[in-house]
Amino acid sequence: MVRRKGLAVVANWAGNVEFSSVLERPRSVAELQELIAAAEKVRVLGTGHSFNRIADTSGTLLTVADLPKVLEIGTSGATVSAGLRYGEITAALQARGLALHNLGSLPHISVAGACATGTHGSGDTNGPLADAVYAITFIDSSGSLVTLTRDDPDFNGAVISLGAFGVMVSMTLNVERSYEITQVVYDGLPVQRLQSSFDAVMSSAYSVSAFTDWVDPDVMVWRKQKTPAFDREWLGAKVADGPRHPIKVMPADYATEQGGIPGPWNERLPHFRLEFTPSNGDELQSEYFVPRRRGAEAVEILRSLGSQLAPVIQVSEIRTIAKSDLWLSPSQGRDTVALHFTWIQDEDAVRPVVEALEAALAPLDARPHWGKVFAADAATLAQRYPKVPDFIALAGRYDPAGKFRNDYLDTYLPR
Repeated sequence: MVRRKGLAVVANWAGNVEFSSVLERPRSVAELQELIAAAEKVRVLGTGHSFNRIADTSGTLLTVADLPKVLEIGTSGATVSAGLRYGEITAALQARGLALHNLGSLPHISVAGACATGTHGSGDTNGPLADAVYAITFIDSSGSLVTLTRDDPDFNGAVISLGAFGVMVSMTLNVERSYEITQVVYDGLPVQRLQSSFDAVMSSAYSVSAFTDWVDPDVMVWRKQKTPAFDREWLGAKVADGPRHPIKVMPADYATEQGGIPGPWNERLPHFRLEFTPSNGDELQSEYFVPRRRGAEAVEILRSLGSQLAPVIQVSEIRTIAKSDLWLSPSQGRDTVALHFTWIQDEDAVRPVVEALEAALAPLDARPHWGKVFAADAATLAQRYPKVPDFIALAGRYDPAGKFRNDYLDTYLPR
């Protein structure tokens, strides 16, 4: 929340998007159903960690964060309310000796918002966060509750929904036995070694993140592994002599425990601690997804763009994601490399760089992230995400009047 001329204005986390409507905060599912049934247009705002107008609407903007909390944990699954943050869910699972398969870099994001936009962590064997979802319950345009499970033929199209099907109320997540992770940060991996040994680097641990600005000749690598043993030197890099932040010049106070000290999965897989509450981020973000087999080519392209990226980039992160069946997943149908960019918060300066970046990555069939800054048009998105036509048709069946559509969907996923 920010203030403009004395009025409370709803903005996203980064502050680059101010939403067009007053935020409604229903406190019961029944109240939410009535609100949706009566509204002409509806969109949901999660924790605001998107960087474009995917959540905006000219109609009713609402949050599900104030609904009664649901956290029902069984031995094979956990049913959770849509507005819960991952950090709240994972702490409860860990207390029961259970875990999720993977996590994103921030534990502060809501489970429904993260899944709806295809958020992911890292690891060759780890699909996006939405791959853990077994069932969803949402409110459709009539105000009725709808539940879909993995046995339903519509399920794969409705989980990464971009908010186009309705308002999510709860989700059931598959769980597994708890595990420990050892997080080790390496400094000084030559960028040439990242390119020449790309597969060896990115498959070297359960979850791997490589950080660079594409100008520095060295790369910082965060390896999160299930075994406590680790090498002090690895592929020409050395274990960091202290804790690190992904952006080298930033203090590492809020980063999760490093230095090879084993700990619970939920306290190591994210990059940042739950007790650190992110303030408004002075940044913009973009992300592109290319086939896993073309990762080394992507590194070569980005190295060649270093001088163009330098004026606006803060840091770039490279991760991998396993193939997913979910229709709008960034890794739908293919093992994937994720190329993430944290920019300065200057849209006029960032936009031409994003356009040049997309043009350079186009031969690799790069898919942009739905919730971040991109330049691609509807035709390009439909070509890069082959299930887009099916998604549009399915969303139209659940929302024939377009109550949950907005300018973003009309622009990038037109009927």
